[in-house]
Amino acid sequence: MKAKVYFTRKITPEKVVEAYHRLGIALPGRIAVKVHSGEKGNQNYIHPEFWLPMVDELGGTIVECNTAYGDASGGVRDNTGSHWKLLEEHGWTKLFPVDLMDGEGPDAVLQIPDGKVLKRNLVGKNIMNYDSMIVLAHFKGHPMGGYGGALKQLSIGCASRAGKALIHSAGRTDDRFDTWKMHAGKDEFAEAMADAAMSVAGLFSGRIAFINVMKNLSVDCDCCQIAEDPCMKDIGMLSSLDPVAIDQASIDLVMSSDDPGKEHFMERVNSRNGIHTIEAAADIGYGTRDYELIEF
Repeated sequence: MKAKVYFTRKITPEKVVEAYHRLGIALPGRIAVKVHSGEKGNQNYIHPEFWLPMVDELGGTIVECNTAYGDASGGVRDNTGSHWKLLEEHGWTKLFPVDLMDGEGPDAVLQIPDGKVLKRNLVGKNIMNYDSMIVLAHFKGHPMGGYGGALKQLSIGCASRAGKALIHSAGRTDDRFDTWKMHAGKDEFAEAMADAAMSVAGLFSGRIAFINVMKNLSVDCDCCQIAEDPCMKDIGMLSSLDPVAIDQASIDLVMSSDDPGKEHFMERVNSRNGIHTIEAAADIGYGTRDYELIEF
């Protein structure tokens, strides 16, 4: 059965709310709103003001987790103190309740008995305080994963520092300082991302929704302090209840674009075998690459 993916070419805060309502779902209880809050110095992340009407509509809480990298990358989000400071500098705490889910340990453990690579996922323990989740993803490129969208926000985005190490190492270590094991092959990394994403999607099964915003289309992620400027014009926004379908539809919209910058964007995706994350997630069986695109 085809998944429904709703698409609009208009990128406005009000259209985000409409995209959510197109899904015909009312997320229950306490709602976690997963965003990418942007690394210090990054120019491409989507600012909190853009998400304000959507978060207000839901009465949700912005959730984030610490990163696995640190000073060597120029990042400041790898420890709770400096991460909170950046969340304040970027304006998140001014507009919303914010939860740094792994700000204090211990991590929550999600079992993945049928995972391709991982058998467990380590996530910020506060994720257990929420009844439902909406993933507000900035779709763009990524230095290691090729692209970042809904699946990346479910996996790396919800993983604790130790969980991120586990994904990056394809299950070999949860020690982010164990650098010899931290670099898995492209296929292993993609499959570890799919495994981790599955565990979070399963945690909120039937109580989770996804929105991908295709603007500021850089080949680099919002986690990069020094990121390339966008190489393509903005495309639009998508919403779905299926994280596999929404990421596949986003990739397809890039590939079908007549924007000359798509070759550079897709070189980043293909050189990292980024589409294998979508393939692996579909193969696990919690989403489909077969979708109906409904423009509004």
